Amino acid sequence: MSQKSKNNNKPVNKQNEKKAQELKRKYVKKDIACPVYKKCGGCQLLHMEYKNQLGWKWKKVSGLLEPYGRLEGIIGMEEPDHYRHKVHAAFGRDGKGGFASGIYKEGTHTVVPVKECLLENEKADAIIRTIGELIKSFKIKIYDEDTGYGLLRHVLIRSGYRTGQIMVVLVLRSPILPSKNNFVKALCKEHPEITTVVVNVNDKFTSMVLGEREQVIYGKGYIEDELCGMTFKISPKSFYQVNPAQAEILYKKAIEYAGLSGRETLLDAYCGTGTIGIIAAPSAERVIGVEFSKDAVRDAVAGAKRNGVSNIRFYQADAGRFMEELVEEKEKVDVVIMDPPRSGCSESFLSSLTRLKPEKIVYVSCNPETLARDLGYLCGKGYRMKRGMAVDMFPYTEHVEVACCLQRKDS
Repeated sequence: MSQKSKNNNKPVNKQNEKKAQELKRKYVKKDIACPVYKKCGGCQLLHMEYKNQLGWKWKKVSGLLEPYGRLEGIIGMEEPDHYRHKVHAAFGRDGKGGFASGIYKEGTHTVVPVKECLLENEKADAIIRTIGELIKSFKIKIYDEDTGYGLLRHVLIRSGYRTGQIMVVLVLRSPILPSKNNFVKALCKEHPEITTVVVNVNDKFTSMVLGEREQVIYGKGYIEDELCGMTFKISPKSFYQVNPAQAEILYKKAIEYAGLSGRETLLDAYCGTGTIGIIAAPSAERVIGVEFSKDAVRDAVAGAKRNGVSNIRFYQADAGRFMEELVEEKEKVDVVIMDPPRSGCSESFLSSLTRLKPEKIVYVSCNPETLARDLGYLCGKGYRMKRGMAVDMFPYTEHVEVACCLQRKDS
């Protein structure tokens, strides 16, 4: 991003952040139903009533995007508790010399013991508590980051929002789980809703949760879930929105903004496992998905086949370079839907995008600040923000998703 683009947004961000902090202090509730609220750092807005959280997020996002256009509103959850269907529990030191399972304290690798979390799926929390009890009876040692000794590092639970299928991923330092058959039998006796158990091996000195090697020790090694009428396979490393209820709302809004009539060529950039492209495909003539991760592309291809979608093709490539190739080949793309990481888009990606000249761009963002920065670039290169909607995917936290529709000015 050019220096000029960065500087143009600084006064807006600073002023908006000041207003947001004032609002955060204003709407404080006295009863906070979490014993580790101040230790964990995961729920920055738990001290606010939910309607006031939405108000705080709305002011922050609308202020950031005001130079480019007006948002239509913010969509919250009717029942904002226990929305996370991907739950990660760290096992390690609790800061007092002992061992515990729970959440890393913000900015550290100290484990804050957590038995129940207002954000997390309740069944997942119950399974993690049972695993904590079983490792004692099976004498499974918890991994010590300082010494490198021990076996169990993390537990990851993924659950299907509509299917109810549950995957348990045991992240171990080595592939050998003592008495694994008896361990799984005991775990599934307590929780018969578990459909698969996977051992993931992470033997590196790293902050990454999952390692490269996996071994399925019970079930198929994956679960499935339904989103917007389509069925998706979820493996341990698959990207899948942690809040599927709000993801449906966000994706439907993005596809609505695309305004597909069945005659368009749609490019799904940063497509991940292809969820948006597969859901949009019945409304387009053809869909192209591009994603850098080879594993994600493999899941995307399987997802299209699973749902009988034949007018979509996925490519493993850098999205910016891929668009440059489309420009050189004089390929016409009518609409681009993109959902980049929190860091937003690189200037080279945005340059490729504007050279491709789609009539519409639908930008789905999990970081309003980088969205505002990128809108500054796009609005200076022939586009205008037409519509936008915020969707609260992460109640009790400062994070919020936004979908924006940009139209080419000369179209």
